[in-house]
Amino acid sequence: MTDRPQPWYTPGPPQQPVPGNPYAQEGSGPPPPGPPPPPRRRRFGGAPALAVAVVLLLVAAAGGVYAVTDGTWGRSAAPVAKEPPGPASSAPAPSATPPGAPAARTPQPQKIPTTAEIDAARKPGDATAWIVDDRTDLPRGNHRAHDLWTVEGAVVQALHRKVAAYRLSDGAELWSVPLPTAVCETPANPAPDGKVVIVRQERPDDERGNRCNQLQMIDLRTGKQGWHKKLPETGSGDNSFIVYSAISGGTFAIARSMKATAYRVADGSELYDIPWENPGKCYPDDVAGGSRLLVSSDCAISMDRSKNYSQLREIDPRTGKVLWRHRTSPGWKFGSLISVDPVVFTTVNAEDTTSGWRVVALGPKGKLRTTIDPREKGFEHCAGSGSGGEIQPCRGTAAGPDHVVLGGTDRVGVYDLATGKFVWGIKSGDPLRTLHPLRAEKGKAALVYESASSDGPGRTFLMGPGGAGTEKVLLKHPAAASAPETRMAGGRLAYVDGRVVITSSGVSGLDTDRQARMLSFAPTTTKP
Repeated sequence: MTDRPQPWYTPGPPQQPVPGNPYAQEGSGPPPPGPPPPPRRRRFGGAPALAVAVVLLLVAAAGGVYAVTDGTWGRSAAPVAKEPPGPASSAPAPSATPPGAPAARTPQPQKIPTTAEIDAARKPGDATAWIVDDRTDLPRGNHRAHDLWTVEGAVVQALHRKVAAYRLSDGAELWSVPLPTAVCETPANPAPDGKVVIVRQERPDDERGNRCNQLQMIDLRTGKQGWHKKLPETGSGDNSFIVYSAISGGTFAIARSMKATAYRVADGSELYDIPWENPGKCYPDDVAGGSRLLVSSDCAISMDRSKNYSQLREIDPRTGKVLWRHRTSPGWKFGSLISVDPVVFTTVNAEDTTSGWRVVALGPKGKLRTTIDPREKGFEHCAGSGSGGEIQPCRGTAAGPDHVVLGGTDRVGVYDLATGKFVWGIKSGDPLRTLHPLRAEKGKAALVYESASSDGPGRTFLMGPGGAGTEKVLLKHPAAASAPETRMAGGRLAYVDGRVVITSSGVSGLDTDRQARMLSFAPTTTKP
């Protein structure tokens, strides 16, 4: 094995399609089945047909990467090099068992490497790294790790009853805010001044009937808590057990119990209610924020699913005025938001909940721009993870002004938002790896995170607009961090100033199932 970074792709002469390869030629059959998308909303109407493309199958070594350029799939050599296991992969020796006695299996906590151990095992060309091993005692069960926020040199996240900030340069904990009850919802982004509003449970117990109705403002720059208030009851049908929130500008919006309300982030004062439209038939059910405030609604609720539809509205965050509306076709429901600007989202079909989904892009004033069907390339809704009920974010996706990037299990690809056509893509030879776009770049390029697997460490690379053969590895992740990185599986990702930050989407409360809290990689030129 060489210490030099191994390229994903080495150009070779065109070859004939491999028999049985579903990516060798368009129209050669349906993609392999995958896990079903989340049981939430369904898909949108018809998509423009993708043109039949010619295959460019390139010379490959086993376990290489399939590459797609100009709408075609090919194959490339140079698989990801296997590295020796680092400190995290060493397992404790089994205890001796008397002859004839049944083997006793005592669960052992997983060894989590330290930052120093990862650094000591780095090879030439490896990225620098830090790791957070949070020893906070958590109750049994799985606990959701909420949205990642980056602000003024720190990355912040809420988990169970704590919000903590870690310094981006070295992972040191800067501050933490203990909370009396568990956090149940966070907006995808904070306000421009670094303030955020989290939603936590009413009681400290885990019993049924514990509402998610406590609002708490926190300044992410300092860790200081601001105002706190309890959401008012919405009536006899109040069921504030599942809520969704978003921040746009200085406005915090929350949807629950078929009702949506906006508050001022600075002081918690109520600004306006986001009304029903066509009362009795169209009620707000989710919100999304950022540079726009978007509100989705379920409409024409009927036992006949084919008659139901969704409506998306852009709301002026300061006044509550509706700026535009977009309505799906009957039988199609809003799925998850990929981008606020441009507005790109998924839709799912009420009659085909397993595999029926599309990508929809809107133009000015909510007018339909294009509809894309990514299923024939094997892409799954929100990278196969679903949205967890919330519409923001759609995991494993990114969008720019003229293209959308879709990732997921062993593949990533780009579609043109103007034409709906497939532009390029790559397919990893390792089904245990996930490829997550971090950002859409100019010229239909993409910044991509590739997770680690049992075969080796992950990496972060830039794929140029030409697709296969144009990738540039930005971060070669150290092998010593492979075990904790593999467990995280790209659950939550942030990219800031050349640094990628990774956490799991959930953390176990079992002592025998301990896992790293956070992991980060940066170029060797990055200075603390």
